[in-house]
Amino acid sequence: MLKKLEKLSALIGNTPLIELKNNDTNLFAKLEYNNFSGSSKDRAAYSIIYNAIKSGHINEDTTIIASSSGNLAIAVASICKILKLKFIPVIDPNINKAYESLLNLMSYKVVKVTERDNTGGYLLTRIATVNKLHAVTKNSFVADQYGDPNNYKGYYGLTEEVINSFDHLDYIFIAVSSSGGITGISKSMKEKRPETKIIAVDVEGSVIFSDVQVKRYISGIGASQVPPIIENAIIDDVIIISQLDIIKGCFELLDEQAIFAGASSGALYKAAKNYCKKHSSVLKSSSLMIFPDKGHTYLDTIYDKEWGEQLAAKLQTSSSIK
Repeated sequence: MLKKLEKLSALIGNTPLIELKNNDTNLFAKLEYNNFSGSSKDRAAYSIIYNAIKSGHINEDTTIIASSSGNLAIAVASICKILKLKFIPVIDPNINKAYESLLNLMSYKVVKVTERDNTGGYLLTRIATVNKLHAVTKNSFVADQYGDPNNYKGYYGLTEEVINSFDHLDYIFIAVSSSGGITGISKSMKEKRPETKIIAVDVEGSVIFSDVQVKRYISGIGASQVPPIIENAIIDDVIIISQLDIIKGCFELLDEQAIFAGASSGALYKAAKNYCKKHSSVLKSSSLMIFPDKGHTYLDTIYDKEWGEQLAAKLQTSSSIK
């Protein structure tokens, strides 16, 4: 199995780096959606599964179980398909329809939770379901993107790619969810380029950096619990962005840069532009954004103007009730 995985490693990493049109600062983007299964989570999934096989926690008969809102599940499903391993993703209603359909094609079984947790999200319900499945499934392994250090270690290679591309870099903007990306990049970057500032971008309603409860409808960014691995991250500043601004950011990224990307990328683009305007120190500096995935799985949500209008109405109603 390790030999099969090592062949796959050639299709993960060394993703394109492009410079964006921007008058305020030198703005660059790392296009992580060019990885094997279409997202930055390929790095995490590969690292988690490779090290679990190497340590003897996964063999040819192991069933892999994972909680995921989309990209991690797709990445793990792709690897399990290659290795001919059974995979059970635990998903929730915020998952994109295309991803849900794909997981139903690629997985041994898909489990979908529908009950929100006490934060208004689904993450805690998903994790509880994963733990129950793990307890009753013989020879099973949990691909734990929230607590397994091999998640963030999978991003050390991305840091090397960035360092090899820049003689000097002032800021890196990274969206947070399971927090493997920001933990791995910040930890390894600060060891080699401590002057580079790491800016975390989160969404309203996420509890990673805030206790303000807002029901979240957009997948791929934010979390209903603080991921344990983020304790290893070294973060210089945090930006909390609204769900409606994420939608605006996605459309601005498409209109201004011709980049059709997912929710996290739109959040980063909007946040980085606003940050540049508010902080004079960022002007004419060099800033990098990590774009995790493409936008095709968000066609029924973020890129659907009717869906966006309905979301705005829901959030307005919720705000009025409060």
